[in-house]
Amino acid sequence: MKIQNRQQFLIALTIAAGGLFIAINFIITPLAGWWSSRQAQIRDLHVQVSDGNQMIKSETRTRNRWTEMQANALPANTSLAEQQLFKAVDEWSHSSGAEVASLMPQWKNDSTNYMTLSCRVETSGDLGALSKFLYDVERGPMAVRVDSIELTERDKDGQQLTMSAEINGLALNQPDKK
Repeated sequence: MKIQNRQQFLIALTIAAGGLFIAINFIITPLAGWWSSRQAQIRDLHVQVSDGNQMIKSETRTRNRWTEMQANALPANTSLAEQQLFKAVDEWSHSSGAEVASLMPQWKNDSTNYMTLSCRVETSGDLGALSKFLYDVERGPMAVRVDSIELTERDKDGQQLTMSAEINGLALNQPDKK
């Protein structure tokens, strides 16, 4: 090869290498990153559309459940709510055979939308009666749940038990309609 041809070849090779370097670092790599992020965004949008379609399909069930929850929630009036909960505890104790020793209600104003009636219930009876009592609490339509339970034995055979349960009821504050 002649020196002039070699110089032209090296210049062309340098320009080609520089062009390849620029193309890889400033064109191809950013485009690949953009393409990957675009594909991830499309996947996320497909998932959101699928979730939205599922929500649309279950609208009736969700609205019926919300209506049921509103109907079974405790009233916003604290004295009425306590009275309703005390009556329910009395019914649960009669149907289960458990004896209620004490009830200690306490209101918690957690939000502007709802309040919680936390009630400590002390009951006694055999294991079957206390199990039935808890079953009635959890399975009833009232918006209450059992948060904690503590069992202690009252006799040395363990046939008579005392149960302390933390029962929380939900009272929804109805928004003012304007």
